[in-house]
Amino acid sequence: PTDISILILGENGTGKELVAREIHRHSKRSEEVFINVDIGTITESLFESELFGYNKGAFTDAHKDKAGRFETGDGGTLFLDEIGNLPLNLQSKLLTVLQDRKVSRLGEGIERPFNGRLLFATNAPINDWVAEGKFRQDLLFRINTVEIVIPPLRKRSSDVKDFVNFYLDKFKE
Repeated sequence: PTDISILILGENGTGKELVAREIHRHSKRSEEVFINVDIGTITESLFESELFGYNKGAFTDAHKDKAGRFETGDGGTLFLDEIGNLPLNLQSKLLTVLQDRKVSRLGEGIERPFNGRLLFATNAPINDWVAEGKFRQDLLFRINTVEIVIPPLRKRSSDVKDFVNFYLDKFKE
């Protein structure tokens, strides 16, 4: 029920998003919006406009004002999936937003407060990447108040029976 940041670690297909949705469902923000952002699908050139939003005229195709994901997720939960895919130059921009809890749309000087729960996930060996200089240590500190590691199914053989029964029930009709 707290608003602490959580980092969910696990291989692809282990259910990181499912865990994030359950955390949101059991939080005091459960009646608010859950925004899922897959960092891996956002190009570097669109990162700021997608996450922070933009004002009309901020760039060539900005024909109207658009709220970013932080603004849209205000009051709810913002889940940044595959945070390990974020390039170093953008990590500093995200760090500033996390520290200040404010976001500015592109083309606008107004800082808008952000009051949302932040959840993060990655399949990357993020602690190793910090040691290698591929991921900022100060950003990892901000996003990793609590760390949840989801082991792959091959290491949870006791869960196989439950999965089999679930799918048998689902598809038996």
